[in-house]
Amino acid sequence: MQFALLFGTTWFVNSLVFAGVLVAVYLAVETARWVSLPPSPVLYAALICALALAWVVPQEALLGLPVVSRFLAASALAFAPVYLANLVFAQRFAGVETATTAFAANLLGAMVGGTLEYLSLITGYQFLLILVGVLYGLAFITGRRRLAAHQSARR
Repeated sequence: MQFALLFGTTWFVNSLVFAGVLVAVYLAVETARWVSLPPSPVLYAALICALALAWVVPQEALLGLPVVSRFLAASALAFAPVYLANLVFAQRFAGVETATTAFAANLLGAMVGGTLEYLSLITGYQFLLILVGVLYGLAFITGRRRLAAHQSARR
């Protein structure tokens, strides 16, 4: 929706958004594959910072940029949270005992996220960013508690 405000509503814009999401996911997969990821709190902090930056920078601020610069800036703002969320998933996935549970939780998160995205048509994109930040904050807290409980059960 944000890209439509910046570039117009066309199939070309839709393809740019799909490509942006796929590239962000691919880059996260390759990053997780080749680079040792930082600790979980660092990834979550970077994710919250990316969401905060997207919340602070108004879309109108990008309209004065040339088309290529506008696309790059809009892509960085929109897809940095996608990239970082995929790094969080990759790190959390590496530490699970059963892959099916992790994929099920990821699928459930994707369905809730899709529903919340439609809700943003009513509440606005800024509110969606706050809600996503809160949900990732809760995921961080519950993940830490679950990890602590799992480590104490092993002892």
